[in-house]
Amino acid sequence: MESLIIGSFPIPSSSRSFPVAAELSSLTTGGNGWRGDNFKTCHFPCSHAAVHVSRRAWNILENYDVMRFDHVGSNHERSAFYQRRNTKYLVNAASGHPLESEPEVYHPKSPWKSVQDSLNAFYRFSRPHTIIGTALSIISVSLLTVEKLSDLSPLFFAGMLEAIVAALLMNIYIVGLNQLSDIEIDKVNKPYLPLASGEYSVMTGVTIVSSFAIMSFSLGWIVGSWPLFWALFVSFILGTAYSINLPMLRWKRFAFIAAMCILAVRAVIVQIAFYLHMQTFVYRRPAVVSRPLIFATAFMSFFSVVIALFKDIPDIDGDKIYGIRSFTVRLGQKRVFWICISLLQMAYSVAMLVGVASSCLWSKYVTVLGHAALAIILWNRAKSIDLTSKAAITSFYMFIWKVTVYLSLMNVNAARRLFKF
Repeated sequence: MESLIIGSFPIPSSSRSFPVAAELSSLTTGGNGWRGDNFKTCHFPCSHAAVHVSRRAWNILENYDVMRFDHVGSNHERSAFYQRRNTKYLVNAASGHPLESEPEVYHPKSPWKSVQDSLNAFYRFSRPHTIIGTALSIISVSLLTVEKLSDLSPLFFAGMLEAIVAALLMNIYIVGLNQLSDIEIDKVNKPYLPLASGEYSVMTGVTIVSSFAIMSFSLGWIVGSWPLFWALFVSFILGTAYSINLPMLRWKRFAFIAAMCILAVRAVIVQIAFYLHMQTFVYRRPAVVSRPLIFATAFMSFFSVVIALFKDIPDIDGDKIYGIRSFTVRLGQKRVFWICISLLQMAYSVAMLVGVASSCLWSKYVTVLGHAALAIILWNRAKSIDLTSKAAITSFYMFIWKVTVYLSLMNVNAARRLFKF
């Protein structure tokens, strides 16, 4: 019984500051002669069991509770607290449980709740901002191949859907592999990701990324479009080399090479390869590098460089610890942040100049006014951001994704072509 009472509460290390601890510790030494003399027997008829509790020990427990829960405010609150505590002691004693034991109530998850949790974990694993960016970029570049209204046929939508699904499957492989390679870093930088938080095991992550890579290549092979298949293959090679921790690989450790990988996938492959997929495979036209395609590739190059630089700004802590020599680690958060803002403002300025030179009135107004408004919004938000807040930086990073994705749909020459109908 003595060990039961002692085990019920943590004993402070200093008996001088906490005299109750000294009193409780005397339970094991027989000090002060109260071990054998002052026992009281409490009978609980409902269990037909006698529980022996020392009167002095009971008083010690009351004093300990007063010290431990002195934050309970009013007399009424304190009275209610003691009533709950004493009820707990009596119920535990009557039921045969130790005084400190209180069985935890198990609430099994409903099937719907389990499904919701699984979907939420996969949503975070798939990095949805990259999913949305990839899908809308493919839609934008597909519209560049539209020459007349009749081109917007079921054939167009089927070919575009094939490209989007295959690219998204590969996108999940790439971001998933990056998380598998960065579990320890993400515990510092992004603890909410399923692998870093422990929601997914390593085996689960490996199964997901392997399955999605196989599905992506299978779909590309079934479709039979060589531009689509090569886009998937090159994305696979660069995405693997970027993340996987093998000799001569894990290119994300080197700031310049990492930026070039992102630039190649986001600006070149997504633009040119998927354009050729629609132009040569869907419409069976000759491969022509058009002015709209050049403009879209140049604009997305600015965006890709900004993404490559900005994505490391909120991750500076983990990158420093694990030796990732990003531009943010080398130059500092503030300098890299304003480099990104400057690059985006340059992209908006070039887009406005192209809009001014456009012969289409609708294209002129949409391009100039649209990019000017977005440039002003971006500048105002940039001036007010708190660079010491990781949450604020991450929010601004997501804002850049949203703005630039919107711009990819508002592509100048695609809009000019569509508004001519």
